[in-house]
Amino acid sequence: MSETEALEAFYGLPNEVRFCKSCVISNQRPSSTVEFKHEKEDKKKTIGFAADGICDACHYHQEKAHRIDWKKREDQLVATLDKFRRNDGSYDMIVPGSGGKDSAYTSHILKYRYGMNPLTVTWAPHLYTDIGWQNFTNWIHEGGHDNILFTPNGRLHRLLTRLAFKNLLHPFQPFIVGQRIIGPAMAQKYGVQLVMYGENQAEYGNDPNENFKPTMDTKFFSAQDPMQMRLGGVKIADIIRDYDYTLNDFAPYIPPTAESLEKAGVEVHYLGFYLPWDPQECYYYAVENTGFQANSERTPGTYSKYSSIDDKIDMFHYFTTLIKFGIGRATYDSAQEVRNGKINREEAVHLVRKYDQEFPQRYYADFLDYIGLSDAEFWETVDQFRSPHLWQHSDNGWALRHVVE
Repeated sequence: MSETEALEAFYGLPNEVRFCKSCVISNQRPSSTVEFKHEKEDKKKTIGFAADGICDACHYHQEKAHRIDWKKREDQLVATLDKFRRNDGSYDMIVPGSGGKDSAYTSHILKYRYGMNPLTVTWAPHLYTDIGWQNFTNWIHEGGHDNILFTPNGRLHRLLTRLAFKNLLHPFQPFIVGQRIIGPAMAQKYGVQLVMYGENQAEYGNDPNENFKPTMDTKFFSAQDPMQMRLGGVKIADIIRDYDYTLNDFAPYIPPTAESLEKAGVEVHYLGFYLPWDPQECYYYAVENTGFQANSERTPGTYSKYSSIDDKIDMFHYFTTLIKFGIGRATYDSAQEVRNGKINREEAVHLVRKYDQEFPQRYYADFLDYIGLSDAEFWETVDQFRSPHLWQHSDNGWALRHVVE
């Protein structure tokens, strides 16, 4: 047994760290984006690697490039849209989003190329950045959309974010839950039967089987006792017991059931199934058609200026993925750009090694204030989540045992 294999791996991660031979993602990337518990026996699935050493996401992109008939897929899109199209002036679809490049592209192309009448809905960021708020308003005013901006109970959301950071090192978990719920929930509320998200996360390494169907897996909406639902790693019943809240306060986080969605005729689709999805091309389209603007400076932890720039907390989400899985934001960005032919692997390796471990200092004070932690408490929490098979400590501090080459 090698030294690495003998080291404990948290979260059910593979002990042996491997990097994709085509892009730069590692086999430590989780295939779930909602919750990872800090329990060593909690086995969680990670991105798959084939015998050739290439990850599932890269293999699917080869499928996209060479084996999918995109004209046939677009015909399927038109047929789906026609099924739900209304001619009485009412909304015929819901498009969830923040006004970032992806949702700006999705809503605009559906309305102006395919003639739909979408209602855009937004689960508010924790803390808007200046450029994020500007792009959100441009999306509505220049892109030309109706919008509902839903902002959850701020006091509760801060608590849930704090709990998620402390218990899961996943400060985005409550936001991700709300973001996924907002589309179907608003569809039910307004009697709309079609919800269209942009890309399926399976494109980037979640369950690859989901790439081959246009609709969202309804297991997320399976019926459950709301009091037993976990937010921030804690049961709602326990949060109600320990803090001054009632079950009613949690209504925005409790998903509609698959049965209720089926009864209402609601279907949740991904535009990326029907049209070839390329984040950089979405950016160009959004700039040209909705007034979207990149940031004036790159995002800490990566080289990009235009991805996920609306929330001050967002960069800490990627920092925590670095801590838990050894994968930072530059890895995610450069891996998808290799797959889409924007850069080559050698360039990606350089970018990862230069930026991936950069600490997001820019909004650090805002983040600490938001979740009510001191600098010392922040680092004490972070260090508890470093898996021994990924990190080693010396007099010079913490360092990753494995970096992409």
